[in-house]
Parts: sequence; C-alpha cells; structure tokens
Amino acid sequence: MRHHETSPERTRSQRGPALLACGLGLAILWAGAATYGLVFRDDALARLLSGQGGMQAAYEARIAALGAEIERDRETLAARTDLERRLSAALERQAELERRQSVLGRLPGLAPPPAGEERPAPDAFELRGEGEPRAGRRAERAAVERPASAALAETLGRVGWRAVARSEAEIRLRPGSALTLNGLLQGYAADRVMGALGACGIAHAFVDTGEFGARGAHADGAPWRLGLAGPRRGDPLAAVIAPFTGFAATSGDDATAFSADRRDHHIFDPATGTSPPALSAVTVTAPSGLLADALSTAAFVLGEAAGAALVARYPGCEARFTPKVA
Repeated sequence: MRHHETSPERTRSQRGPALLACGLGLAILWAGAATYGLVFRDDALARLLSGQGGMQAAYEARIAALGAEIERDRETLAARTDLERRLSAALERQAELERRQSVLGRLPGLAPPPAGEERPAPDAFELRGEGEPRAGRRAERAAVERPASAALAETLGRVGWRAVARSEAEIRLRPGSALTLNGLLQGYAADRVMGALGACGIAHAFVDTGEFGARGAHADGAPWRLGLAGPRRGDPLAAVIAPFTGFAATSGDDATAFSADRRDHHIFDPATGTSPPALSAVTVTAPSGLLADALSTAAFVLGEAAGAALVARYPGCEARFTPKVA
C-alpha cells in the first residue's frame, strides 16, 4: 500500500487563496451594508425633512389664518366702537334738540300741545297769538291764516337752490333764507345705520330712522314685510310690501299739517309757496334711503304723472301714490 504525504508548505499555499477570497467577500459585504445604510439614512433624512417642511408650511398657513381672523375681529370691534360713538352723539344731539324745542315752546306764539293731546313732529310748531286760549291742536290748525299774496311773493323771492353759493369752505345762503335737510336726512340716516351694521358683519337687519331699510330676513328665515300706513291716523294699512328689501320712504300730508283740512302742511311747492293739493302720500322704494327720501318728496310736489316719470328714471325705484283724502 502506497501513502501520499502533504508537506506544510503545500497546505499553506492552498489556504492563501481561500482566505483571500473570504476576505474579499467580507469586504464586499461590509461595503454593501455600509452603502445600504448610507442610502437608507439619506432617504430617512429626506423623508423627515420633507415631513418637517410640510408641518412648517401648515403651521405658517395656520398662523396667517389666525392673523387674518384677529385683524377682522379688530376691524369689527373698531366698527362697533365707531357705531356706538355715533349713536351716542346722535342721542346727545336729539336731547339738545328736545331741550331747545321745550325752550321755544315757552316763547310767545309757540305753544306746546295740551296734556294728553297729539304731540307735533319735532320740526313743527303750533302758532297762536298771545292771550289766545289753549284750544285743541286741530282747532288751532283750523285758525291758521294763510299769508297774503304780497308776503308770499316776498318769501318766494328768497326760495330756490340757484341762490345757494357753495364752495369747499362754506355754503352761503341769501339773506333771509334758511336750509333744512328734512327731505333727505332720515333716508341718509337709514343708509348710514345699515352700512354700520354691515361693517359689523350683521347680514340680517331692519332699521327705522323715520324711513325704513331692510336686508336679509327674519331669524326664522321669513322675508321682511313693510306695512304702509293709511293716509290718516287710525286707518288700516294701505298696502304691504312683501318681501321687503332695500329702502322705503314716505312723504305725506298728515304728520305735520297746519290746517284741519290738511291743505296746508310741511311740504311746499317752491313754485307756488303752497302745499301740493293732489296727493295725501307718496311712498318710494329705492336701493338707498337717501334716494328714496329725496324722490318721495319730489314726487309729492310734482304730482302723480310727473312724479311717476321722475321715479322711473332711476333704476330699481318704484312709487306708490295715494290721492288726496279729506
């Protein structure tokens, strides 16, 4: 039997390549693992940074929204404060007017109504001579004398907008003239009140400043309705506007009459110096209170035909005429 012997040198020479291959394999595995770890780490960091960027954008958007909401609240508070200030000033002016009226009522020739009788409108006074008995308001109205032709002609000479000089600094009237805004101011006040309410975010409102305005609806969703009073106090409603939105103003002969038959009242035709005889009331609906108030007065003076033609020239406006009632 033959035996083969292997020398130590040959064994070592055979192990060298194997060890080298194992080392290379381990190195490759380590490099692959390291590369994968780096790639995974970079991807994880990218995802983390992306998530943080999205969170930061959402956070900034939320901060911007909160800032806008705070600014709106600040503007609303400022508008409410301004509205309260204006209402307070209006109440103070009203109190001053009432104080002045009470003083005027004590002057000779200007008598307040007796206790329990109908109170005149704030811009009207009852006239009577000194020493005359304090009769009822209707009786005093019946005793009012119309001016003589010469006195009326003299007065008409001081009437007319063409004699009003206006500049940025002043409004100047001719001597003996005076100016009243009664035919416009109540409608304008309705506009301002409605505007102030809108600035406070109030979308549903009904205002009464002597003229009327409405927007939106009742809390239950029902539309606003406006009842038009009859031409004489105590009469049933002449009409109902439903739904009612926008503004409405009425000019009539009943609120401030100077004679029992209401031939003489607070509305005068500037061409004649007398009250228009054909109508008892005119109601105009319009997009603004100022326009409704102005048109109702002008249409009352012009009469039904010419007044209707005037109102028709303004988009969104309508007029309702009530013929003269005894």
